[in-house]
Amino acid sequence: KKISDILEKSAPKPGVPADLQNLLSQHFAENRSVIEIEELKLSDSCFLPANDLTHSFSSYLKEICPKWAKLRKNHKEKKSVVMLIICSSALRSLELIKSMVAFKGDCRVLKLFAKHIKIKEQMNILEKGVFHIGVGTPGRVKALVEQDGLCLNSTKYMILDWNWRDQKLRRMMDIPEIKKETIDLLEMSIIKLCREGSVKLGLF
Repeated sequence: KKISDILEKSAPKPGVPADLQNLLSQHFAENRSVIEIEELKLSDSCFLPANDLTHSFSSYLKEICPKWAKLRKNHKEKKSVVMLIICSSALRSLELIKSMVAFKGDCRVLKLFAKHIKIKEQMNILEKGVFHIGVGTPGRVKALVEQDGLCLNSTKYMILDWNWRDQKLRRMMDIPEIKKETIDLLEMSIIKLCREGSVKLGLF
């Protein structure tokens, strides 16, 4: 074995748009027509620069969203967020919320996961107040969208917590249930919004 082979196996490779594009093509190839697959394709222009693994979460968000202060100020819609951050668990959501303090300023962040929080509670909170960032799991975000608790019209950014690994060294897309729910969420409305140019996708 060459050292380079060993390094290649052990060094984490940052996720790139092609990784998600290929994942979606493979997933849809099983049960979709060629025309449907074409409509579910994400072009490179749908993506923000991916994290090259040198960034902290805050520095990555600052890079992809330099006009955040203005976006935050102009956001007045209830039942919606400007930025959606999708990750694999409630615990990871809390970690990400902590690590974006330098970026978020005084904006309001909402936890969008199922652990200890009933969906009705989240729907009430979204209906009553204005929130700028939602952080949570794909299953709960999808459920909120399906039940009209969360509207994606004001959403400009969706960030997938792509490179992080849990204790079992699994990334979010290595966990079958999370992968399925993320793809379902993308298919439900995000892909269409990306293709129309209103939402950009980032891989952190």
